[in-house]
Amino acid sequence: MFHHLRQDINSIIERDPAARNAWEVLTCYPGLQAIVMHRWAHWCWTHKMKWLGRFISYLARIVTGIEIHPGATIGRRVFIDHGFGVVIGETAEVGDDCTIYQGVTLGGTSLHTGAKRHPTLARGVIVGAGAKVLGGFTVGEYAKVGSNAVLLKPVPPGATAVGNPAHIVQKEPASAVSATANLFSAYGVTPNGDDPLSKALHGLINHAVKQEEQIERILATMKAAGLHCQGVPDCDKLNSDQLNKLVE
Repeated sequence: MFHHLRQDINSIIERDPAARNAWEVLTCYPGLQAIVMHRWAHWCWTHKMKWLGRFISYLARIVTGIEIHPGATIGRRVFIDHGFGVVIGETAEVGDDCTIYQGVTLGGTSLHTGAKRHPTLARGVIVGAGAKVLGGFTVGEYAKVGSNAVLLKPVPPGATAVGNPAHIVQKEPASAVSATANLFSAYGVTPNGDDPLSKALHGLINHAVKQEEQIERILATMKAAGLHCQGVPDCDKLNSDQLNKLVE
């Protein structure tokens, strides 16, 4: 138990620049306290003392503002940063080295008792503040879920999901997942991770502008050849700069 606690403290110091020493982490970090109390509650839950497990979970919520069902499975070196408002459901599984920020919900969308209703976070997953991960699917190793995302489907290993509903904005190849395993992205923020929807819109706008230029050239060539198009109304030209700014 103390070995695991030492690992938890060291992992927090590594991932939080505000953490100055082990004593401060032990006494002032509700995420660590919630995980320690969850281990007590989970032991009771798995040893047929379910009411006591729920009661310890209830006390942990009062003390820390973090609610972890005693049936949930929490791995080693999990860091719940700030933590207030975090809710982790009964059948949720959180792998080793995961990081969860405040306001995160690992919730279920099914009412069937005994079924796998809550998500599984594989090793090294980062879930940003306010994100909602809902359903009995798996978020792959070292994947990232952006702040305030609403995730309703699986995420491949090494990928980044953002938005409501969440969609994949960056997907690392399998060979790059292990290479980036030790890189930590606070709040799941990925540098230069452009939204694919905005990329698609930028491409469509630029394509429409080029088509407009081509049509103008065709009409000018036809007019020079003495061919006039009748009944073609004039229209405003596309302002690509203005449209691109709207989708940035």
